[in-house]
Amino acid sequence: MRRLLRRLFWFSLLLLVLFVAPVVLLRWLPAPTSAFMLASDTKPVRYQWVAASEIADTARRAVVASEDQKFFEHQGFDIEAMQKAYANNQKKGRRVRGASTISQQTAKNLFLWSGGGYFRKGLEAIYTVLIEALWPKQRILTMYLNIAEFGPGIYGVEAASQAFFKKPAARLSAPEAARLAAVLPSPRRWNAAKPGPYVQKRSQWILRQMGAGPRSVPVEEPEPPADSVNDDEAAEAINPLAEQALKQQLQQEPMPEAPAAAAGSPAPEAEPDAAAPITQP
Repeated sequence: MRRLLRRLFWFSLLLLVLFVAPVVLLRWLPAPTSAFMLASDTKPVRYQWVAASEIADTARRAVVASEDQKFFEHQGFDIEAMQKAYANNQKKGRRVRGASTISQQTAKNLFLWSGGGYFRKGLEAIYTVLIEALWPKQRILTMYLNIAEFGPGIYGVEAASQAFFKKPAARLSAPEAARLAAVLPSPRRWNAAKPGPYVQKRSQWILRQMGAGPRSVPVEEPEPPADSVNDDEAAEAINPLAEQALKQQLQQEPMPEAPAAAAGSPAPEAEPDAAAPITQP
């Protein structure tokens, strides 16, 4: 019995070191690299950590508007977005729609690998809970902006700003920040410096969500080209741990379709934290 307790103690200590210690340290320390950088096919990668004070507020607003408009409201998981993604993906002929929050993407990019599966998604959930519990929201956002991939081998908003716009991240304009955020779903296929029709449309949509775009831009997020979703994105469309629960819930109570917004109609009120300037406490 004593031997069993000793083994349990050392096993618990090992889990603490493997999972909790890195998260605690990165609450204050810059990330020297990330799992995605180490696995990148492009070598060497371009990466330069910058403090929150060296990132333009437009970049923070753009990624929140683009990737996770409820970032300041949820605790790491957006259940409503998961339900919508599941309903969307069950319709034949519809593209795979993701539902990962900025917190989940940060956990995956920093500690894990791309692809789906119960094991990887389970680890992602653990890291997401730890990050949300141990880091303030502003730290999560700063980490995400520093490690997200914006182009082949280009990681972080500083490296991306220098590569695409020849300026530091602190001087990004709203249109430039929107273009960087627009390519985040598929940074190896889309180019912020030479945006195609879809990236241009998505940039304009992001600008409107930020409160900086014209009202003539549709309020609905534009659909990407059919061939723009790769296998990794398809595998991560929804957390398999929640798939059965969502399926049962949707069968019992079908989700109503959101009414289509008329072109030129006033934009809905933006989430306060998503549209208002974000400052580092």
